[in-house]
Amino acid sequence: MPDPKVVARAIARNVRRLRTGRGYTLDELASRAGVSRGMVIQIEQDRTNPSVGTLVRIADALGASIAQLVEVADAPAVRVVPAAEAVPLWRGDHGSVATLLAGTEPPQSVELWQWRLEPGDSYASGAHLAGTRELLHVLAGQLTLTVEGETHLIGPADTVLFSADREHRYANEADQPVRLVMVVSAPALGS
Repeated sequence: MPDPKVVARAIARNVRRLRTGRGYTLDELASRAGVSRGMVIQIEQDRTNPSVGTLVRIADALGASIAQLVEVADAPAVRVVPAAEAVPLWRGDHGSVATLLAGTEPPQSVELWQWRLEPGDSYASGAHLAGTRELLHVLAGQLTLTVEGETHLIGPADTVLFSADREHRYANEADQPVRLVMVVSAPALGS
């Protein structure tokens, strides 16, 4: 796993580069992302560790992927991502972890995630960019997926595809850990 300080510096550099490259002021990015101007400043100055939700809102506002925001180095045409470079971006109260394994750049952003949800842990997500889809494959355990108030039980070896441009929640309400892989596909900005 990369040093968290290295990742935070990369986020600061990448947010600033993408913001200025799009011609956005600090206020404009803050408004588009629905975060405070102070938060954008703190991120760009590497003075905060933003939540996954904040990173999602900023990435969406920039027409970028989370993978682009946490990218430590420029990606070559072929890139092998060693396990040590995968970035855990969320940890639950009971030891759960969501790790961003790799991602592509727009126009069609795709992210590959690995999740482990321990019993009793859950993660609630706001709506992503319009047209975003998530594809989850449960490797072990039973995932409780709630999308717009409707609950679905996803068992081992089951796969689910859903529109992630609405509020959703992943939970482990069973007594065994849940392991899953997830692909997040976001449309090109302006599509």
